[in-house]
Amino acid sequence: MIGKLRGVIDTYGDDSVLLDVHGVGYLVHCSARTLQALPPAGEAATLAIETWVREDQIRLYGFASDLEREWFKLLTEVQGVGARVALAVLSTLKIAELANAIALGDKAAVARTPGVGGKLAQRIVAELKDKAPAFASVDPAVARLSGEVSEKRAPQPVADAVSALVNLGYGEIQASAAVAAAVQAAGDNATTQALIRLGLKELAK
Repeated sequence: MIGKLRGVIDTYGDDSVLLDVHGVGYLVHCSARTLQALPPAGEAATLAIETWVREDQIRLYGFASDLEREWFKLLTEVQGVGARVALAVLSTLKIAELANAIALGDKAAVARTPGVGGKLAQRIVAELKDKAPAFASVDPAVARLSGEVSEKRAPQPVADAVSALVNLGYGEIQASAAVAAAVQAAGDNATTQALIRLGLKELAK
């Protein structure tokens, strides 16, 4: 099985790249995030590879890191998630965002992926919650604040700031994480406007 390819970028497709390895062109399917991270055609690149062998074809899936490949493998273990959906999830969410969504049970974040409805997002979160604890990177402060917001126990400026960010289109977990970081930076007595401003800066990183 092919586990890694190092070569020169030949051409790009909509969801793939042709990698020239010593004169042999390998068609590798990638997430949009991985494709964006690769260099222009004619330059060298290295991809972690997951090889799928089927009766009628062999397909190569490429990733910018071994961690992204492991998440792809985890996602495709979920019933109803094939390679296309797994790549779509990895195109929509950064690895840290996906890990946090799984750890916090945030199906809404996963459901932002085109083609992933609420039921499938719920299944992904439920089935991976116990399989991917080593990948989770949730700040305890974020988890605590998320719980306070959901249970209506957060201080009013914090709750109002989270609500404002949600109204701007961000998921509640994203908004809570951003406001948690804002509180750590500005202190517990920060105003709603200050928290919104700092939260937006955090989300823009």
